[in-house]
Amino acid sequence: MKFYDTLTSITERFSIGIELETGKPYVSIPVSSRLVDYEEYYRIDRVAYDLYMSDPTAALEFVKLCRNRKVDYLLIFAPGTDRGEAK
Repeated sequence: MKFYDTLTSITERFSIGIELETGKPYVSIPVSSRLVDYEEYYRIDRVAYDLYMSDPTAALEFVKLCRNRKVDYLLIFAPGTDRGEAK
């Protein structure tokens, strides 16, 4: 998979983008475990992508749900046994 960020919010610490091989949109958040820093990628639909691109503050509620692990069913990759904490 090749993730391409089309918008990054440095202050709010999330990105919005398109996975290049499938063309599907996502939101990603930074995460840290004991061993490594990485990103978790969450599937979103095209309507949400278009909304978040035109108004990034509209994504903040979804990002909060991601950080609180309320939408784990949307994770593109299942977390490992040593899952990190959102930054």
